[in-house]
Amino acid sequence: MANIKQQKKRVLTNELARQRNQAVRSRLRTETRKFHALVAAGDAEGAEKQLRVASRLYDKAATKHVIHKNNAANKKSGLAAELNKLTAK
Repeated sequence: MANIKQQKKRVLTNELARQRNQAVRSRLRTETRKFHALVAAGDAEGAEKQLRVASRLYDKAATKHVIHKNNAANKKSGLAAELNKLTAK
């Protein structure tokens, strides 16, 4: 454990940030899984709504620096491509 006051504070703030980031990432994975499940079921309308939810969360995560903005863009692009394949059928 740190023995300097500022280091002790950084340890605490880093732990709070870690927990917050973990929660955001978990929510991203959950919403992405829901999207994949809808696509697998063939529900284009539900998948489109879920894509909006997931895209918004990816943008928020990128804004808060939980994930890199290019990572968010790539994930959103992949989800949109999946939806396009589904609707093209």
